[in-house]
Amino acid sequence: MRLPNGDLSTCHPLNNSITGSASSSSEDDGGSLEETYSPVTLVDNEGLLVPPLNFAMVDYGVFRSGFPDTANFAFLQTLGLRSIIYLCPEAYPEANVEFLNANGIRLFQFAIEGSKEPPMVNIPEETIREALKVVLDEKNHPLLIHCKRGKHRTGSLVGCLRKLQKWCLTSIFDEYQRYAAEKARVSDLRFMELFDISGFKQPPASCSHSKN
Repeated sequence: MRLPNGDLSTCHPLNNSITGSASSSSEDDGGSLEETYSPVTLVDNEGLLVPPLNFAMVDYGVFRSGFPDTANFAFLQTLGLRSIIYLCPEAYPEANVEFLNANGIRLFQFAIEGSKEPPMVNIPEETIREALKVVLDEKNHPLLIHCKRGKHRTGSLVGCLRKLQKWCLTSIFDEYQRYAAEKARVSDLRFMELFDISGFKQPPASCSHSKN
């Protein structure tokens, strides 16, 4: 995985992210990014390709989004995914399982309970650590991380990845809040701030997927 250079005191610009469609203007305030997907983004010979809610590129070979449905499958095929990290405890829908099987995509499920009662939401640190190990293993790339809406659970995992990439907290929180907007949770921010990355090996400086 390609990482920005610098130490923990350096703020890295979020210029490699791609923001996707949001559920409503009140839930995601978007942001000015170099490359932006509209709700319907691409056209091929078969029709329109629609990305999942809050779809974005995190790094080369790593993507994030809300829960993909059948309308998004054609778009996901263009990513050439090898793996999906699913951060909800509910069973994966049968249609999604069939899509994974048909396209040779491996599912990694990490059951993190959702909650509608901020600010205190319990995020299991060991579960995030195990999910982060999957993200860091380039054999699993290209990879999509998603929860229900691509905000809190997905944002917390991506934020922990950013700590390993030596982003400063200001940039980590800014990226998290771009998707969570006014629904940002103090407990998520606190979790990312305190997350211990000392047990992880430094990822490689580049990702083979970026050369393809």
